[in-house]
Amino acid sequence: MAKVTPALLRRPAAAEYLAVSAGIFDQMVRDGAMPRPRLFGSIKLWSIRDLDRAIDALPTDGEDRSSTWDDVG
Repeated sequence: MAKVTPALLRRPAAAEYLAVSAGIFDQMVRDGAMPRPRLFGSIKLWSIRDLDRAIDALPTDGEDRSSTWDDVG
């Protein structure tokens, strides 16, 4: 049976996807470096596509740039 990759992640899995702690992930969301969650009822879920776009927009080492999630189109 093929393994299904989820399209949406809860907070702990989203933090793990970025290889950071949940606290660091929360700070990245507050700072605008990562997207805000989508809501499914009262459940907060992060889209892997949104996370990937935000990851791609992060500055690289040595790059002097202050991009935020708001800069991602």
